[in-house]
Amino acid sequence: MPNAPINLAVMASGSGRTLGNFIELIARNELPARISVVVGSRPGLEALNRAAEAKILNFVVNKRDHADVASHSKAIFQLLDDANVDLVCLAGWLCLLDIPDRYAGKIMNIHPALLPSFGGQGMYGHRVHEAVLAAGCKVSGCTVHFVDNQYDSGPIVLQRTCPVLENDTADTLAVRVFEEEKIAYPEAIGLFAEHRLKIDGKIVHVQD
Repeated sequence: MPNAPINLAVMASGSGRTLGNFIELIARNELPARISVVVGSRPGLEALNRAAEAKILNFVVNKRDHADVASHSKAIFQLLDDANVDLVCLAGWLCLLDIPDRYAGKIMNIHPALLPSFGGQGMYGHRVHEAVLAAGCKVSGCTVHFVDNQYDSGPIVLQRTCPVLENDTADTLAVRVFEEEKIAYPEAIGLFAEHRLKIDGKIVHVQD
């Protein structure tokens, strides 16, 4: 673990389960980071309540208050600049971003399927698991990837898999996938903190 934890921003549009996982791991000294700020995409999110309970600075940047993606993104990245974050982690964030050059290679997302399958606009939450089941897949899992200006298309950092069982529903599969997410995302953050990730086009190399 590095001597100085990295500063994270967490951006969420929902319940904040991933944020809660980060908070627990940091409290146990199992994640080399501190969460400097949490950004929610609308008021009333459980993720914001989790942040407040953990005494983490949190803000709402509501997409509805902005005319377009560029304006919404500008407001978000001004907050992140003020927080002096090293890495931005999307945790159930559903809004497209217009990423400034200074944040290239500094934003990660986790997707509840094995990209490049079952990704893209509108593919989130149970919609993903329903699509996996409808396709008859025998395995699913999660993907941590760097974020670019398109949905679910950035370079893949790592993936973890789990079986799709014969009688699975979207609910039961989601539980199993999230258990893998709880491992994969912190691992990716740790690799970033150790400066072991090198992006080469669409390929992420994990250096020794």
